[in-house]
Amino acid sequence: MITPIKSCLKYCCIAIFMAVFAIPAHSEETEKAAKFDAGKMIIEHITDAHEWHIIGEGKNTVALPLPVILYTDKGLEFFSSGNFNHGETTYTGKYNIYKLNEKSQVIVVDGAGKEDEAATAKILDFSITKNVASMFVSVALLLFVFLSVAGAYKKNPNSAPKGMQSLFEPIIMFIRDDVAKSSIGHKYEKFMPYLLTVFFFILFNNLLGIIPFIPGGANLTGNITVTMTLALFTFAIILLNGNKHYWGHILAMPGVPGWVLFILTPIEILGVFIRPFVLMVRLFANMSAGHIIALSLFSLIFIFGEMNAGIGWGVSVMSVAFALFMGLLELLVAFIQAYVFTLLSAIYFGAAVEDANHHEESVI
Repeated sequence: MITPIKSCLKYCCIAIFMAVFAIPAHSEETEKAAKFDAGKMIIEHITDAHEWHIIGEGKNTVALPLPVILYTDKGLEFFSSGNFNHGETTYTGKYNIYKLNEKSQVIVVDGAGKEDEAATAKILDFSITKNVASMFVSVALLLFVFLSVAGAYKKNPNSAPKGMQSLFEPIIMFIRDDVAKSSIGHKYEKFMPYLLTVFFFILFNNLLGIIPFIPGGANLTGNITVTMTLALFTFAIILLNGNKHYWGHILAMPGVPGWVLFILTPIEILGVFIRPFVLMVRLFANMSAGHIIALSLFSLIFIFGEMNAGIGWGVSVMSVAFALFMGLLELLVAFIQAYVFTLLSAIYFGAAVEDANHHEESVI
């Protein structure tokens, strides 16, 4: 618990540093300067990008460039995103001239810098973006942690857990006993590898997203394509493991008059697709909301600072205090969202593999 709190404190220290050095003084130069755009700043930080932002804005940005890999109709292009100079310049590749648009997407432009929509439509982007790089980091951490834990159990099978074993064993036992067993029943072991993987994958990426500097800061679980993929895995497992009893209740619920089935069956079929949709949106919305609220609180410093430096200083104290509270709240949300996604997946699996006899006994 101490390490995440330190991360929150570091986040707030960064905000104070930004407040000290970035609140503009009232002068003719600052009057002419472009006003702070809170919406643009927030969107840039919660969306994916072709570079890993470290500090600064605009031309003063310091960032880690990432590989750009494009498959065009003429061939494969491979170069560093640093060639874009944080989106300020174009890059002349082997086949086309490329540029980053306002959404941080690679587009093809002509000599005048105007987008060639036809050529852009033919591009397949396989770049290592910030979210992809963050995923590699989380996967490496997962492999390191659990290979180390598994190796320790193999080396000393009869000894008491220690180190990382003592940290992760209670969580694993909790997922097994209070999530898998209680929701799925005696067939729980078949689904344990997936449930543990999805729980720790979401948890690790949620926690990495709270850390404001490399290797954190990416909003991976707040990316709807990632949550959609996780939800589709759950959906596929349900479809592959659903038994006759499960599909019988979906398509023609026993004991229901035939004319009612014309209304009930389409609703039940729709429910099969709504479940993974809810999983996708719940995780995406909750994780994105936390980042947006924290960034909005930081933005107040600069918004009020442009009005008056004194007001900016006053607001910075409140903003940092509320941001610290939100950071601690996000720690709780990180665990809750990983738990909720895993629990709902387990409940859906339990409904798909439940035996008819067991259902009758539970009803009685």
